[in-house]
Amino acid sequence: MAKGNNTQNNQQQQEQRIERGYKIRQVTQIQPSWKEGERGEAGEFYIQLVLDNGVDEYIIQPSSDDVDVILEMFEKSKYTVWDDERRILIFENIPTK
Repeated sequence: MAKGNNTQNNQQQQEQRIERGYKIRQVTQIQPSWKEGERGEAGEFYIQLVLDNGVDEYIIQPSSDDVDVILEMFEKSKYTVWDDERRILIFENIPTK
């Protein structure tokens, strides 16, 4: 009986996600920034995502290890979107070779 309830719950959750839809916006500009930390401490990186030509914006705070990779992905991607609900950057059309 519990297995049937789990299946029904999973179906309901999937239907709710579909009804809700995903809020995906095109990243049309980025503004990388760095903020100084306290004396002797590491600073913080921020990347402001300008979405749909300024309709919305979102600020991500990648680690120092991730910031270079993210900026390189932006450089290689011809089209990037931000999934606001899942908080995912989706880089498209990146050549594999």
